[in-house]
Amino acid sequence: MQLPVQSQSTLYAEGWEAEAGPDDLLEIARAADRAGFDYLAGCDHVAIPRRLAAAMSTVWYDPVATLAFLAAATEHVRLLSHVAIVGLRHPLLTAKQYATLDHLSGGRLILGVGAGHVQEEFEALGVDFRQRGPVLDECLDALRAALGPEEFPKHHGKLYDFEGLGQRPRPAQDRVPVWVGGSSPAAVRRAALKGDGWLPQGDPRDRLPAQIARIRQLREEARVQGPFTVGAIVEPLHVGTPRWEVGRRTLTGEPRELAESLRAYRAMGVHQIQVRFRSRSRGELIDQIAAFGAEVAPEL
Repeated sequence: MQLPVQSQSTLYAEGWEAEAGPDDLLEIARAADRAGFDYLAGCDHVAIPRRLAAAMSTVWYDPVATLAFLAAATEHVRLLSHVAIVGLRHPLLTAKQYATLDHLSGGRLILGVGAGHVQEEFEALGVDFRQRGPVLDECLDALRAALGPEEFPKHHGKLYDFEGLGQRPRPAQDRVPVWVGGSSPAAVRRAALKGDGWLPQGDPRDRLPAQIARIRQLREEARVQGPFTVGAIVEPLHVGTPRWEVGRRTLTGEPRELAESLRAYRAMGVHQIQVRFRSRSRGELIDQIAAFGAEVAPEL
């Protein structure tokens, strides 16, 4: 699941999150860890321009700091950046931050990356917004080297060039999984050819099969080998019969009903689903997490 509180876009934030803080994040992370969730995710934005602040808000916690904070309070749940806009930073800086996070968490990092979409953010940091796709492509190659096993990684590209510069600690994992986010044709292609997984940007159910088929086709044509994880962001959920207005798109019902609906994703070729629960308080969200883990997940 994507963590609440740490990003508060009006597209998905609940009303109670506006007054929430670190203690709420800790309790929610611990609840997800107890419930057997696979990962917790945090978003990445450096600064939001005024023109977008009303919709996006300016509440965007730093993902490395947030996930490291929660790593110390959890034991099993993995830690996903969904997504890190890695083109805003030099790959050696990104590698230093995320390698340290993987080291400190005992190998629980999943590095989710994306191209970004806020032009002013790029301009303020001196990065060409129009070239964010090619920048991300080379960043991925550079990060493969910088997050690999070598103490002195090397990469010689058009934008980044390094060799003979040591970085320790190394990641705890032999290979940090890199999942590529986005649903545009370029993002899907990037995920298929350069990623270990794909994080769609909210594709509805009827669009996913064609996207997954395209990924398979691209990988087969390029003869790309190795495991690949297909993800999906499912509809908002509420376990049980709600006694308040949860929205017409929200999936509700008894655990078996919800599981039956969610199993349709597996039939499409999806390997992991990201869930978001409708809630009016931290307590209600934790109850939903616990109910899903105990009653819905076993049915999946």
